[in-house]
Parts: sequence; structure tokens; C-alpha cells
Amino acid sequence: MNDQSPNSGKGPVNLINDILTHVTALIRKEFDLARAEISENINRAAVAIGLLVGALIVALVSLNVLAGALVAGVAKLGVAPGWAALIVGGIMALVAAVMVAKGVRDLKLVSLAPTRMAKNIRRDAEAMKESI
Repeated sequence: MNDQSPNSGKGPVNLINDILTHVTALIRKEFDLARAEISENINRAAVAIGLLVGALIVALVSLNVLAGALVAGVAKLGVAPGWAALIVGGIMALVAAVMVAKGVRDLKLVSLAPTRMAKNIRRDAEAMKESI
């Protein structure tokens, strides 16, 4: 009769080697996840910066529109050129303000942190504690 369990063929050295192999693979996967998450967050930050640049361009255009509307209003219409310039410039300024708000919100540092990796590391640490 063979009264050895199926795992008795593995000595302590083999078990430690298996544990180290699994831990190493787990750490490598977590770093890969962190790298992917940081890359994704950097792409989001690039889009946010693009929105801010777009907002700057729209703001500059709104200044042009304000000046152009004022000149055109005075030259062609004898009717309240200031009101025409104010309406057109106000709409463009509102568009720029919305773009700036979105860009600034997307650039907050909290949104750049790799949150999924941190959550996975905590979960993995808890699993390791339970298995030990």
C-alpha cells in the first residue's frame, strides 16, 4: 500500500519554488496592468490638454469675433453694434468656458493614478494572507 499523499512528492524546496514562481508572475502581471493603466491615463490627459488648447483657440476667435462684430456693426448697421458684438462674443466665450472646465476636470491628478492596480494589489495581498 502507498500511504503517501499526492502532494508528498513535492518537498519544501519545490513548494517554495512554486510559491515564488506564482508571486513573481503575479507581480509581473500587476506591473503590466499598472503600465497599461498609466498609459491610458496619459492618453486621457493628452485629450484634456487638447481641449485646453482648443479652448484657447476658441477664446482667441471670440476676441476676433467681438472686434469684427463691433466693426461690422458700426460700418453696416446703424443699430446697436455693441449688442451684436456682445451676443456673438458671449456665445463664443461660453463655448470656451465649457471646454476649459472639461479639460481642467479631466486633468485632475486623482484621475491619473492607477487605481485598478492598487485595488488588485490589496486583493492579492489579502489572498496571500489567507493562504498562509
